[in-house]
Amino acid sequence: MDKVKEVLHLGSSTKDVQEPSPEQVSELRAKYTSAGQSQVLTFYDELPAAEKATLFKQLSLFDPLYINTITAKALAPPKKEDETDDDGASAKPSLEPLPESATASILDSKPEDIDKWYAAGLDLIAANKVAVVLMAGGQGTRLGSSAPKGCYDIGLPSAKSLFQIQAERIRKVEKLAASKAGVASTAVTVPWYVMTSGPTRQPTEDYFKTHAYFGLAPENVVIFEQGVLPCISNDGKILLEAKGKVAVAPDGNGGIYNALVESKVLDDMKTRGIEHIHAYCVDNCLVRVADPVFLGFAAELDVDIATKVVRKRNATESVGLILLKNGRPDVVEYSEIDKETAEAQDPRQHGVLRFRAANIVNHYYSFRFLETIPRWAKDLPHHVARKKIPYADLATGDAVKPDKPNGIKLEQFVFDVFPMLDLVRFACMEVRREDEFSPLKNARGTGEDDPDTSKRDIMAQGKRWVQAAGATVVSEDPQSGIEVSPLMSYGGEGLEKVAGKTITAPAVIELEL
Repeated sequence: MDKVKEVLHLGSSTKDVQEPSPEQVSELRAKYTSAGQSQVLTFYDELPAAEKATLFKQLSLFDPLYINTITAKALAPPKKEDETDDDGASAKPSLEPLPESATASILDSKPEDIDKWYAAGLDLIAANKVAVVLMAGGQGTRLGSSAPKGCYDIGLPSAKSLFQIQAERIRKVEKLAASKAGVASTAVTVPWYVMTSGPTRQPTEDYFKTHAYFGLAPENVVIFEQGVLPCISNDGKILLEAKGKVAVAPDGNGGIYNALVESKVLDDMKTRGIEHIHAYCVDNCLVRVADPVFLGFAAELDVDIATKVVRKRNATESVGLILLKNGRPDVVEYSEIDKETAEAQDPRQHGVLRFRAANIVNHYYSFRFLETIPRWAKDLPHHVARKKIPYADLATGDAVKPDKPNGIKLEQFVFDVFPMLDLVRFACMEVRREDEFSPLKNARGTGEDDPDTSKRDIMAQGKRWVQAAGATVVSEDPQSGIEVSPLMSYGGEGLEKVAGKTITAPAVIELEL
């Protein structure tokens, strides 16, 4: 963990921060100068004491030689042995679908298998061996909001935010597990570890406190922060955002691994006796948090990582695919797959793509695997995102907002760890897109992955549930749906009381008190 020594809270109070000694500054300056990054201290001597202390603390978090190394590797990644031929030239990777031994599909699994996994998952939850990690570092910028994306109201009749929906799913699955085990609901806990970024941590903490943690015990909602890395100019220099502040950015969703260690989340899990972890992204309004079926499936196979996928809509859908690359589990981006491979049909299923397992960033981890993070986290690659990064002009100190990309942000991807695993330790479960995946990415009105589609998909799911339970749904608008509170039903169960009733949509079915 030589990348970051501690979590950085930008914008925190500096009134009690002591200005570093001349000896400390000299040592820091020498370290950055030897790495060719002395520009970060250009304005240090003219800063007020508090800003000197803040900049010193920020720069002390980073090893500039390490930053240089990962930047160079990200800009010119080394070829892997299995990606070159005998002459050292680039070789076309071998791509194959995951074998049947490592996969299952809700679409065609036997009902008795699904029931078995569900029961086993509830047993694990009832034994307090399950935790949930939420990746929630993003802001709702593209949605027209500066608040954390989890605070966003997608327009449901209940006006529930993404955070509230997911919190209530945890509460419901705890009750389902307690009921199966024959114990009090208070005896079952699924701790929720919420990973934020620097800008979203305090607003997230405030939001949960304001809403009384949506009925969860505060001690079981652990909010922590992912790491940051400096932003780098096109000529390899660490950028200053202001005279006394380095421009930084979150280290990507792959930063979750370092963050779990640095924030002591893994220590907390160990203390609680956690053995199984579900990790997912906040923007999926349909996510089944701590899904018993998924947990039971992964535990039965005794894998270290399992992942959920949905079936690719068509050969041209721009999604990453989970498959075997040179014999190892991996994620391959759509742009890396040629047209012939993308359009290839499954010889066993007419009209179904051979490569169809679309990545939705919804994963299972064994605790025993996460405990090994310190051994391999430093080996995960960094990727380059070219961005327009505001910076301080080194000649004047003036703030500059570039009109074209002027630098890079370095980030890690959560799936970069997949190829480290032997296939026997990896598994994949295909789920129905309409039941489990509806991401919130775009502004309202775009018609794809926006608040309107998120609302539509939740309401459509609720309508299917009540109809399956025997209710009749009527409406002037055939597209109108039913919002079923997670406190009422986790996955369509428990709706027997609506049988034989006629419901006029749109409607909300809340938990009966």
